[in-house]
This record gives sequence, C-alpha cells and structure tokens, in this order.
Amino acid sequence: MLSKRIIACLDVRDGHVVKGVHFESLRVAGDPVELARRYNVEGIDELVILDITATIETRRARADTIRRVAAELFIPLAVGGGIKVEEDAAAAIEAGADKVSLNTAALADPGLITTLAKRYGSQAVVVAIDAKREGERFAVYARSGRAAADRDAAEWAREAERRGAGEILLTSIDRDGTKSGFDCALTSAVSAAVSIPVIASGGAGGLDDFVEVFTTGRADAALAASIFHDAHTSVPALKRHLAMHHIPVRL
Repeated sequence: MLSKRIIACLDVRDGHVVKGVHFESLRVAGDPVELARRYNVEGIDELVILDITATIETRRARADTIRRVAAELFIPLAVGGGIKVEEDAAAAIEAGADKVSLNTAALADPGLITTLAKRYGSQAVVVAIDAKREGERFAVYARSGRAAADRDAAEWAREAERRGAGEILLTSIDRDGTKSGFDCALTSAVSAAVSIPVIASGGAGGLDDFVEVFTTGRADAALAASIFHDAHTSVPALKRHLAMHHIPVRL
C-alpha cells in the first residue's frame, strides 16, 4: 500500500499567509517563507501555495514568493491561484514549482489541462475542485467558491482525469476552516470516480479527522492549514498517530 501524504497549505494574500472560514473572514497566519522552513524541518510530505489574490497581484510578485519558498524546501511544491494560461504555469514552474494547480481556468478551458499535461507531464498538473453539498449532490464552485459552475464534483473529476490531470485537490467549502472534520462523503464519492490520487482538503481539526479521511474517505493525501499554522498539532505527532492506526505514512 502506498504511503498516505500529509500536505500543508499556504493561502497567500499580498505576500502573507492567511486563513479564513468558508473562504471568508481572512486573518493573517504567518510568513510563507518561515512556515515553509518550519514544515520542511517537521517532515511535511508536500507543500501547496494558493495565491488567493492572484487576479490582483502580478505574475512577477507571485514568482518571487514561489522562489523564496522553494529555496527552503526539499519536498514537492505545488502552486495554484491565477494560473489562467500556459504562460502562467510556465512562470510558476520556472520559479521553482513542481506542480501547478488549476481551478477556475480549467473549468473555463478544460483543454488547458491537456496542454499542460503534454508539456510537463500529468504528474505536474493538479485540478483543484471546490465543492459544496447541495441536496444529494456535490456542486462545483469557481472563483474561490463564489460562482456556481453547474457541474457535479465526481463528474468533473472524471473529466479532469480524462484530460490529463495527475491529481485532484478536493476542498469542501462547507468544512473549510471549521475544524469540524473532512467531508468524507464528498472525498469518498470523488475517490471512487477516479483512479488518480485525491487530496482531501477542508475541515481538519484533530488527529482522528485524518484517520477518518484516509479510511472512510479513501483519500490518498490530506491537506490542512490552520491546524498546523496555529500549532494545534505537529506533523511528527500526526504521523505517529496515523502509524498507530496502521495507516502507512512516511516517517
């Protein structure tokens, strides 16, 4: 069985790491370079930078943040936010990113997934899906959760895989920042729909939440932010807890 990955997320706005609830009420949570350095030492498996104000910040400003963070890391780095066209992806990878994450741009132009997969390989292309429960279905939202995309999360994940995506970064808008646990029903539904890895995101509040999303939710990786930023737990403590529950992790 492949090891389950633990991923830390840095939501960056105007050069600062921020965190909110349901994608709103943002607060400053630290400096991206300092947090990257800390997580690298603690043994995080991967790091994700999501530039949540990329439509305002310039490509050059984003590249500078990527370079400074990448200089601290010996682990894979994924970058998302503002990756609208092939040139944006190229700038991120040239600055030090190993992967790029597409969300709104992929919904607007699904062919961009294929273009980037052909240029960099599927392993470098992550499709981020922000989903919200609507009755019996999980609806996809674009533009940081503000615009309904008229798509079902599992169906969109299948299409993204067909078009060349190497991973799905799946965020529950309902759980984001609540520390009430991952949405395992959402994660399980999408995991069952695709053969590529699914990264669960949104809602991590305690050690057992990770156990649940790796078992009940069938996730391949789990991403968290505030639980790590605010030192509610450490990466080593989480990995020890998972190992105690016979979940394979990189120690």
